Amino acid sequence: MTIILLTIHILAALFWVGGMVFAHQILRPAALALDPPLRLALWRDVFSRFLPAVGFAVAALLVTGFAMIFTTFGGFAAAPVSVHVMTTTGLVMMMLYLHLVFAPWKRLKSAIGNADWKAGAGHLNQMRQIVGINIVLGIVTIVVASTGRYW
Repeated sequence: MTIILLTIHILAALFWVGGMVFAHQILRPAALALDPPLRLALWRDVFSRFLPAVGFAVAALLVTGFAMIFTTFGGFAAAPVSVHVMTTTGLVMMMLYLHLVFAPWKRLKSAIGNADWKAGAGHLNQMRQIVGINIVLGIVTIVVASTGRYW
């Protein structure tokens, strides 16, 4: 059972963090060449597909992560420090994701619908900053997950 939980957990983390890195480091610089209406429409279309998929990944990470903590360690008390760090960084990432979805993403869609390109660019920039923070947290989490057993 642990192998199945761990496989789902790793694939969900890979999808989320890898998707953020692709969007932030590859797609964003390429999209800067587009005029604001086209660029913002592109991001609307990208995020309308990516964010719901991340929601599934977040749910999978929560379920599999807590299941492994309780089945492998019998709870948090017996879990190593690396698991506590992973849990903390993962939960912070999830809170940032929820904030992104319910605040700047919602405002970005509204600004695009109203053809308010300046406001839309501001909301997109806020999303970029949140994604940047989540990339750093995601990399830290992956490093902790990969090296934690050797601490």
